[in-house]
Amino acid sequence: MTRTPDYLPGVSPLALDPDWWRGAVIYQIYPRSYQDSNGDGIGDLAGIAQRLPHIARLGADAIWVSPFFTSPMKDFGYDVSDYCDVDPMFGTLADFDRVVAVAHELGLRVMIDLVLSHTSDRHPWFVESKASRDNARADWYVWAEPKPDGTPPNNWLSVFGGSAWAWHPGREQYFLHNFLTSQPDLNLHEPAVQDALLDVVRFWLRRGVDGFRLDTINFYFADKYLRDNPSLPKELRNDSIAPSVNPYNHQLHLFSKNQPENLDFLRRFRAELVPYGAAAVGEVGDAQRGLEIMAEYTSGGDKVQMCYPFELLQPTRATAPVLAGTFERLSRAAPDAWPCWSYSNHDTVRHVTRWRLSDAAARAYATLLMCLRGSVCLYQGEELGLPEAEVAYEDLQDPYGIAFWPEFKGRDGARTPMAWENSNQNGGFSSVRPWLPVSPAHLSMAVGAQDDEESSMLGHYRRALAFRRRHPALRTGAQSPMMAADDVVEFVRIGGGEQVFVAANLGDGTARAVLPPGEWRVAGQGLGVDVPEGATEVALGPWQLCLMVKSEIA
Repeated sequence: MTRTPDYLPGVSPLALDPDWWRGAVIYQIYPRSYQDSNGDGIGDLAGIAQRLPHIARLGADAIWVSPFFTSPMKDFGYDVSDYCDVDPMFGTLADFDRVVAVAHELGLRVMIDLVLSHTSDRHPWFVESKASRDNARADWYVWAEPKPDGTPPNNWLSVFGGSAWAWHPGREQYFLHNFLTSQPDLNLHEPAVQDALLDVVRFWLRRGVDGFRLDTINFYFADKYLRDNPSLPKELRNDSIAPSVNPYNHQLHLFSKNQPENLDFLRRFRAELVPYGAAAVGEVGDAQRGLEIMAEYTSGGDKVQMCYPFELLQPTRATAPVLAGTFERLSRAAPDAWPCWSYSNHDTVRHVTRWRLSDAAARAYATLLMCLRGSVCLYQGEELGLPEAEVAYEDLQDPYGIAFWPEFKGRDGARTPMAWENSNQNGGFSSVRPWLPVSPAHLSMAVGAQDDEESSMLGHYRRALAFRRRHPALRTGAQSPMMAADDVVEFVRIGGGEQVFVAANLGDGTARAVLPPGEWRVAGQGLGVDVPEGATEVALGPWQLCLMVKSEIA
């Protein structure tokens, strides 16, 4: 029997469209740093509602709001102590309802960040679980006996450094924490835990959310036998998930995550989304098998709709050969998967800095992103071309950066407040000193400084998003095999009665691209080069693109 959506009174959902996510551009908001509305130096939900017109004008289809739930903020909201309430620093449930209402008025879908693999150690569930070995929630977290010598039960490591196990003297057992010690891992092998988490999903769906971003989706289950992870040879290591200075990279995480039981839970999760036409994008954090896991989690139409791989979030620049290799691997590992591509987010160095991009290079990559098969996540400030902010050690907030300073400076450089105007030292974000300093380098790039300039980076992003929206082939079409020749990458998108040819020179030299046969016309005015009528090839200067469109032959 088909279920009907059960919205709370007063909720005004957008029209039901179970495929709204396919090809969507999703704008990520980091709430602490988007807009402070009450003068306490921390962004909040009322501030988000105030600034949503900027996102609508940009041309995005949806927003993804990073955690705003009740939390002691040891990991800035990714340590949840109440899944069904708003932390007072961000406002109230009424403020959240206002965000949904304003977003829907502007035609924007709303996705929220759910952290289902772990909670805060202050969550009532953990407070009860740690109290004894025989209470009602004693098995809601991953508890284990020590080895005979008192050491942890196995060799699993935390992403944030050190052992993934912490000793609790009350229970005389270790508990698992894949991240901070204050973030104990839930035991999803326990059916009651799954039921409780799905109750959370229903709570937010009834409030009108259109979907979820699922934090650390492949960490939900740990091996029930707690077997040791094997070591990983040095030549197979990479720093796509954790910085190279982190010993986490020295293991193949075969048993601490990526367990097969997750598939059945994701089916249960997807069933909750169906009546609401809601969608989910999962964060797959795995340095060796990310694309393969994405294939498993998105296959069959009964699990999550999308996952975002880390291939374009890596320190290494996405050159033409790297891009072509990524899509070739994707076609082998997950030919039917619908990825969600992004260059930057709250956990990575902003890509303009990470890849050392010039203004022209940043524009080229922005246009290219809008042409790739899949959906897209943009991180706040990316549309302004913001570089990574320099944050002094004494201003650091991120425990990850504090632990590995100075070899790894943490994530604060990507989390500094949004620059709205250049008329005051806080960039229009707050009337007082913000929780992280506004980068002086960002002030001249503020929204107010670019808003009315068609030639600005913001203007470029608006044109690129409009180009994607105009062409159904770019939003939902198929993609030909991606080809790379030196610095040029090219491919064709096909769908919606049209074909779009894309050739991008991702280098500082000049190059030539051969046009495929047919009657093509120039598309994406202001984004690509002009091509004379009847031309069979085109010259591309440094960081230039050729964008052509033709009608499909019936």
